[in-house]
Amino acid sequence: MALGSGIEWTESTWNPITGCNKISPGCKHCYAERMAERLLAMGQPNYRNGFDLTLQPQALELPLQWKKPQTIFVNSMSDLFHRDVPLAYIQSVFDVMRRAYWHRFQILTKRGDLLSQLDHCLDWPANVWMGVSVENSDFVHRIEDLRTTRARIKFLSLEPLLGPLPNLNLQGIEWVIVGGESGPCAREMRAEWVTEIRDQCRRSGVAFFFKQWGGKNKKKAGRVLEGRTWDEMPIIKPIARAVRLSL
Repeated sequence: MALGSGIEWTESTWNPITGCNKISPGCKHCYAERMAERLLAMGQPNYRNGFDLTLQPQALELPLQWKKPQTIFVNSMSDLFHRDVPLAYIQSVFDVMRRAYWHRFQILTKRGDLLSQLDHCLDWPANVWMGVSVENSDFVHRIEDLRTTRARIKFLSLEPLLGPLPNLNLQGIEWVIVGGESGPCAREMRAEWVTEIRDQCRRSGVAFFFKQWGGKNKKKAGRVLEGRTWDEMPIIKPIARAVRLSL
């Protein structure tokens, strides 16, 4: 619910919803679930329900109070497109993002099917980036769901990367993030999986961001790939504006 984030590809987090449930292998060792359990034990009121899905309407308008422009990850502790989140509430989140036009908002979901279904119900502001998580080749269909939306910037989070992703269709995708799983039960990510994705991005002209190798000690493992860090961000094209000529 607060400013500031340790996530490498964003600056702050905003959680108008907390809690979720597991739907695919990438969820197995969910960091948000571990954190929610800690916050529940600490008596944090927003986590009184632990990791059960909980709307947090008192947090809805927080970004409007943050005057310094920043990049904000929406629902780092949940999924905006969870089936139990009412459409009206999702639309309220979009309304806040529209009004907080000086910020850049990043939304990430594993529920690409519902995202695609609701696209026509949403008024997409230009300052909203939409992404889907893909952990292995069984879930590349989420990319097709994302591609159907009217989001101006579309991105992929290939984290935790649990298998190779050859021959990705990156048409219409502006940004790809790759990262290994971290934590005490972290599963393996192979270097060749990462470099293969990096090379696909370079061939397609898509910005590539390597977040981390992960593992039990992610700080020690670091985020250097082939001698350098990869912190590419999508190029934001200016919005075309109609010009009225006086005759």
